[in-house]
Amino acid sequence: MLELAADLALRQEIMTALASRTAESGGFLTRAELSSFSVGGQTRRLIDSSKGIWNPRDLNATLSIVSSPDGPYDDRDVEGGLFRYDYRAGTVQGDNTKLRRAMQLQLPLILLRKFETGAYIPIFPVYVVDDDATRQQFVVAVDEALRFIGARGELSEVERRYAETITRHRLHQAMFRGMVLHAYEVKCAVCRLRHGDLLDAAHITADSEETGLAVVTNGLSLCKIHHAAYDRNLMGISPNYEVKINQGLLEEIDGPMLKHGLQEMHGTHLMVPSDFRERPDRDRLQARFDVFLAC
Repeated sequence: MLELAADLALRQEIMTALASRTAESGGFLTRAELSSFSVGGQTRRLIDSSKGIWNPRDLNATLSIVSSPDGPYDDRDVEGGLFRYDYRAGTVQGDNTKLRRAMQLQLPLILLRKFETGAYIPIFPVYVVDDDATRQQFVVAVDEALRFIGARGELSEVERRYAETITRHRLHQAMFRGMVLHAYEVKCAVCRLRHGDLLDAAHITADSEETGLAVVTNGLSLCKIHHAAYDRNLMGISPNYEVKINQGLLEEIDGPMLKHGLQEMHGTHLMVPSDFRERPDRDRLQARFDVFLAC
């Protein structure tokens, strides 16, 4: 087993490589990629072959945990911005021992959020900050900034709102981006650009609105220029999936980016997911298109 300093250094190296890889991939990785992940010229497993808790033999504590919406455990976000992760069933020891050890040593680990068969969104680093033996759950901070803001049940109102804001950004937005880009096969729906690190998941109904849910049908995979144009109503998308460019912008004369990146997109049709259940909601598009037309 590695010395503690070497263990921490390896985790940091893994997470640096993971950050680079997820930026390229659109925020999600397959089980095959996680099972054979290249780091430092070596291949390492980042997910257990069958269980939710991955405890590599050479590490002092758990490296990753899987949370699945269709799994047998009641893993969920909780009020206050922290995440609860159920013990592995059947014992308080076993695989739970090394996860408890991660809390004691304050070692960072990876939360893998499964969103469909064989596809996961890595959230990292996360930290186990409490062990609720009564409910047989670990309490996990999904951001380093949340590790020390208060013990369970002792957050002030300001701390609670702060924690929930960070968790929403770290957990929910990462899930939204990964699911949307996966649905659009990591391509811009307008120009078909395929570079994941240049793509965003854009909301149709803004997430600041009550109905602005982080669901695929409320999202569009857009490159950064088309995301900015959409947010500023310089580009609109009709409920028939037709791309429209602001008239004033169509009349401008500028460089090749304006011509090829925006003006030539006018009248083209959006690329949509092959799965009908993941296609943009037409009612949301209509409401947003009405705003574009009024500008």
